[in-house]
Amino acid sequence: MEYFRGSEKGAIVKQLLDTQEGHTPSIVLAEIARKYRREGFDTDEILIRLLFIESKTGIVSIDVKVSLKASEVYLELLELSKKWKLRTPSLADAIVYSIAILKQDKLVTGDKLFRDIENVNLYWRLEIDAACSSYNI
Repeated sequence: MEYFRGSEKGAIVKQLLDTQEGHTPSIVLAEIARKYRREGFDTDEILIRLLFIESKTGIVSIDVKVSLKASEVYLELLELSKKWKLRTPSLADAIVYSIAILKQDKLVTGDKLFRDIENVNLYWRLEIDAACSSYNI
């Protein structure tokens, strides 16, 4: 989303897209499409953005491994959200984080729910790490 806004955070994402391998969970494509639809974007513009993401990252579908890991990770995120008094995590949050774990990627997000979690880079503290060969947006 930040990439398409042209924000400073989007510049970080652009650098990642241009220099490193990345993955996008399929559920994120659905979330993006829903968000743009609610904002009044037409189908063609939504399609262009989704195809761009597909061209720049590998799309990872939900399978048995992801499902099992997400069920485990969801409970961890739920405990952390209570501890930090943050919003309740969604199943999508657990799926996205599970894919990052399974792919051994760093998760790049602006969501405070993921603060202080291993292998998560929040936009406001992210520096492009040359040693990081892949990421999950």
